[in-house]
Amino acid sequence: MLELEHDFRVVDVGATLDPGGVDHRRGRAVAPERLERELLQAGIVRAVVSPGPVPASARPEEGYLAANNATARHCVERPFVPFARLAGPRVPEVGPSSRLRNLAARRRTHHADPEDVESYAYGDRFRGFVLDPTNDGLPDGDVLATLADVGLPVRVHAGREFPPQAAAEALLEYGFPTVLASFGGYPLDRDLMADAIDLLERYDHLHLDTAAVRYRGPLERALKEHPDRVLFGSGAPDVHPSVAVMELLTCSVPEDAMRKAFDANPSRVVPALAP
Repeated sequence: MLELEHDFRVVDVGATLDPGGVDHRRGRAVAPERLERELLQAGIVRAVVSPGPVPASARPEEGYLAANNATARHCVERPFVPFARLAGPRVPEVGPSSRLRNLAARRRTHHADPEDVESYAYGDRFRGFVLDPTNDGLPDGDVLATLADVGLPVRVHAGREFPPQAAAEALLEYGFPTVLASFGGYPLDRDLMADAIDLLERYDHLHLDTAAVRYRGPLERALKEHPDRVLFGSGAPDVHPSVAVMELLTCSVPEDAMRKAFDANPSRVVPALAP
């Protein structure tokens, strides 16, 4: 059993809690009780959770509505903070062909609309949103404008098919608090992580989380250059949360920067994580 002792208050912006306790990507059981237990073993006192991706072929007509609500129910009386996952009709724009496809993209029944965003935001259950354009598509401009209006934080999965620069062009003009998961370089792309860190110079509302960032170089660079913009994310259950905490603890950075990443920064961006 992995258990850690440390002197930091640790909160997590990057965990996945699949409805029914089943990871649709790998078909394995990840029950809420197990996730809660592993987080507590790692010394993590609160965590943002959201549903994992569901293949488009298996996605119900209502999209992630049922999955979001089921995840929120699992958060009751647990140290979890639910974020709603949103699907959209547009593909990530990384070339001329994708731009042409997006010109003709129209919302379908399983895509989020502005009313869905308002319902999640003002219903007092969800504290933010998750976008995963590679798996779920990108919401259209009306939905993004509504996200800006409600002003809740949005965690965005970026990577090789949706690099940080594409995320900046598609999303950051709207001004809502944005957290690029995994330094925008999942899986293990140092160049994309460097690009994401560079973007912090240009966008004050952009933040990076540490989920599945295995390299000390990018972690230490971001923590030293932008100590107020790095948020701890465990990547649980894919990454054991004790391993995620240890990766940050072993960085050679000032204790104050580490304390900010573990607690102050996430609690500022997601107030529900605060003490």
